[in-house]
Amino acid sequence: MIKVGDRLPATTLMEYHEVEGPGCSVGPNPVPVVEATAGKTIALFALPGAFTPTCSARHLPGYLQKADEFKAAGVDEIWCISVNDAFVMGAWAREQKSAGKLRLLADGDATFTKATGLTLDLSGKGLGLRSNRYSMLVRDGKVVTLNVEAPGQFEVSGADRLLAQAKG
Repeated sequence: MIKVGDRLPATTLMEYHEVEGPGCSVGPNPVPVVEATAGKTIALFALPGAFTPTCSARHLPGYLQKADEFKAAGVDEIWCISVNDAFVMGAWAREQKSAGKLRLLADGDATFTKATGLTLDLSGKGLGLRSNRYSMLVRDGKVVTLNVEAPGQFEVSGADRLLAQAKG
């Protein structure tokens, strides 16, 4: 399992864009993790699935509500990663009104999640291999803090805790 002091895996996530922008076409666009984190401070949180109850009602909204406070604490970007495809993450971003505040990144085949060792097998519940729920502060691609939840819990990976760590 990834730990404090480790570098994020050299994988590629996908991000859905609603409108064309500099270097980004409409639709899914690759986000090479190493390049995208270089020289930046990232508040990263991961969760089992878009549109799922705790993820939609508590986990993501906490980061959305605190986005300005994260920026004030020196965080360049807030990333939400889930083992979903880019179209689902794009729809969830639209539904959550997160544009300009959070980057909802798809790990469709769980390459990033497997490389971090933070998988959660929900096959018995019909969801297959997913990401565990966690948060981390990343500086220049290196993990500075890591908060991993026990299966089925939401106690240590919320926005308040990671924000305190970013300020600390």
